[in-house]
Amino acid sequence: MTQTPTLLTAWKSAQARLKAGRIDSPSIDARLLLEVATGASRADILTDPYRVLTPEQDAAFEAMVERRLRREPVSRILGRKGFWKIMLNVTPDVLSPRPDTESLLDVILPAFAPHQAFQMIDLGTGSGAILLAVLAERAGATGVGTDISFEALAVAKENAASLDLDGRATFLRTEWAAGFGDDSFDLVVSNPPYIPTGDIPGLDPEVRDHDPHLALDGGEDGLEAYRLLAPEIARILRPGGIFAVEIGWDQGPAVKALFEAAGLTDIKVVRDLGDRNRVVTNGPDPRQAPVTTSG
Repeated sequence: MTQTPTLLTAWKSAQARLKAGRIDSPSIDARLLLEVATGASRADILTDPYRVLTPEQDAAFEAMVERRLRREPVSRILGRKGFWKIMLNVTPDVLSPRPDTESLLDVILPAFAPHQAFQMIDLGTGSGAILLAVLAERAGATGVGTDISFEALAVAKENAASLDLDGRATFLRTEWAAGFGDDSFDLVVSNPPYIPTGDIPGLDPEVRDHDPHLALDGGEDGLEAYRLLAPEIARILRPGGIFAVEIGWDQGPAVKALFEAAGLTDIKVVRDLGDRNRVVTNGPDPRQAPVTTSG
């Protein structure tokens, strides 16, 4: 007779299966799925480990674990993903936000005082992750997110509303910065597609099979978007304004050169926590000289 699963035994069993399936973070993934399938919290799993799962909870958890074993990302299974300090809804129409992209916030936030009023734009906003994370941290900021995908913009709008930021965030369907006037923004950010077309088949299945290729494919050399973005960002950025774009780890010198050719100065390549090149910006490098701003 099979034992009725408890929070603890279900978690441990799923953890072992995910580990055997060579899933990167089996313990965390199993816990996140268990929390949603059972309505339990992280604390419940620790303080009430012998709580028995109902047959419905057990079936829901089993279905989720099976999806993860097929290399579907946890964020896709749950329909949401944490980014910086906010929780976002994600659908197959948007890139699932990654910790790498939080490196943009490390550059942006020291450049603007906590109560400073400024206007920003997030080019190719997707789920709205970067724009909404900045607005959540900087109460004086207002911003615009652009995307060419109607579906992505619908997700971003929903995220703005659920975070109570829709009063300060606007979303517009356009290609990059098309339609915006010169010298319009104090901050311009973007996480454009930067993976060379030929590299996409070799990506992890979680990315290759579940993220929209429109948000991944950077053309033959991965730099197509930056060639379009550099002159546009130089055009819409106000004098003294800051821009920051995410890059692939080996693209720093090439992207820096594109922004310098567009007439921007003091361009630097900033490394992420993994010590890889991740952001090209004219703003502060948090790893070189932390900027202190008074609120």
